[in-house]
Amino acid sequence: MSLNVPGLVVMAVFYLLILATGIWASMRSKKEEKKCSGDGMEITLLAGRNINLLVGIFTLTATWVGGGFILGIAEAVYNPTLGLVWALMPVPYVLTFFLGGFFFAKPMRENKYVTMMDPFQLKYGNVLSSALIFPALVADVLWVARTLVSLGGTMSVILDLSYVYSIIISSVVAIVYTLLGGLYSVAYTDVIQLILIFVSLWVCVPFLMTNPASVDISLTAFNQTFQAPWVGKVEPADAGKWIDDFMVLALGGLAYQAFYQRILSASSYTQAQVTCFASSAFCLVLGIPSILIGAVAASTDWNMTSYGTPTPYERGQAGSILPIALQFLTPAYISVIGIGAVAAAVMSSMDSALLSSASLFSSNIYKNIIRKQASDREMQWVIRISVVVVGLAGTALTFLDNSVLVFWLVGVDMSYTIMFPQLVCVLFFKVSNGYGASVGYIMGIILRVLSGEPLIGLPPAIHFPGCRLDAEGKLTQYFPFRTTIMLTSLVSILLFSWLTSIIFNKGLLSERWDVFKINRKQAKAAAAAKALVEQRAYSKKTDPSVSKQLLDTTSC
Repeated sequence: MSLNVPGLVVMAVFYLLILATGIWASMRSKKEEKKCSGDGMEITLLAGRNINLLVGIFTLTATWVGGGFILGIAEAVYNPTLGLVWALMPVPYVLTFFLGGFFFAKPMRENKYVTMMDPFQLKYGNVLSSALIFPALVADVLWVARTLVSLGGTMSVILDLSYVYSIIISSVVAIVYTLLGGLYSVAYTDVIQLILIFVSLWVCVPFLMTNPASVDISLTAFNQTFQAPWVGKVEPADAGKWIDDFMVLALGGLAYQAFYQRILSASSYTQAQVTCFASSAFCLVLGIPSILIGAVAASTDWNMTSYGTPTPYERGQAGSILPIALQFLTPAYISVIGIGAVAAAVMSSMDSALLSSASLFSSNIYKNIIRKQASDREMQWVIRISVVVVGLAGTALTFLDNSVLVFWLVGVDMSYTIMFPQLVCVLFFKVSNGYGASVGYIMGIILRVLSGEPLIGLPPAIHFPGCRLDAEGKLTQYFPFRTTIMLTSLVSILLFSWLTSIIFNKGLLSERWDVFKINRKQAKAAAAAKALVEQRAYSKKTDPSVSKQLLDTTSC
């Protein structure tokens, strides 16, 4: 196979379009910065808390519908050991957005936080918050890696372009336009990218469904034909693992900074809620083409194609099944359109991860700890450097593993088992304090490491009920162990917070031993809450027509 020159031209046009949009958005960002009362960092990271509703819906959806989403679903449906029932991504994401909209949007947006870690820093202090930021940053780097892996594999199959070159070019483009305009550039390029994802994938589906090498997918859904039925099944012994995977995907996303970046950029918490609910519907629709592509691949006699035998699964290429199906089951010009969808998906998620990690480092570490007196200009440079560093780190990881699902699951796993219980406690439980958070954090990490992870070759030291060898001969936990770890961490945070509160409040230990100063912080929190209530009461009294919603709008 020779280099696909027409395909390269199409991809070059796409990248130029994205760069042009990023440049235009950066110019808009500079204009908004002059009009807004907020500082430059807020303009860069949160678009001045004045993002358009439709743009907000597009950018939140595009953040979740990335390369891992598109390729991961197709890979799971095609894989004869998994099937559709294990392609969990679209449905848990609906739960993510609904829970986020109903419970998390209001406290985050009403308090006008800049990042997800702000409530931690306010309640626990800088030292503990810095430790809690670490898993969030690692998750973002893994997110960058998994999106680039999906694009590198696709380009190498369809364009016959080197895997290394594919990843480097895509990484450079995403880093450049994220540097130019911050969230404005990310959000407005997401609009174009999401439209391209939707149109491109649905254009490819009819050609795949009618190709002569594949049989009707309804015939292979529940019947053994070329491989196991693509619908798949959940054996009773595997139910615990299925539940665990579902909960990881549904709740793990609630501990991602990229999610809250969209929530906090909305002009009000009501707009943030609408953004969440609308995005959930888009995620379901955008998952359908990948399901169909995986089903067609599972219904194909590969010996009738130029790909030949053994099958992609037997060659260990299940992770690249979407580009392989586009390359060998559709005309060349259609496969190029399909790669446009993957490229758009990759860009839409990678830029979000870059800006997310830059937000955490620049706002919570550099500005709040290292240099509190840093100027706006200095912070802009810190954000840019952070974007480049995270981009390079994620790019480097792509050369260690080429499975999309590996990076996807490991990244969201950390968010679920370590960060989610911490976030729930700091937002919804007043009793939580630094002592409980420390115990929960350490316990979560230790239990997770001891539970093992076959995806990265880490053997389990703790054998939960049902722990056994999987189809590939790897020792795997089939008990919902990650959910168990998450709940253990949650209970530990609350229990030890309650115990230490009693110890210091009752004077069982002198206050000089109170490292986290919980009495002082509780008093400050109570005073702040009282002041907020009085402020709202005064606002309603002076102008009854002003609704609570209008009091919580943009800083512009």
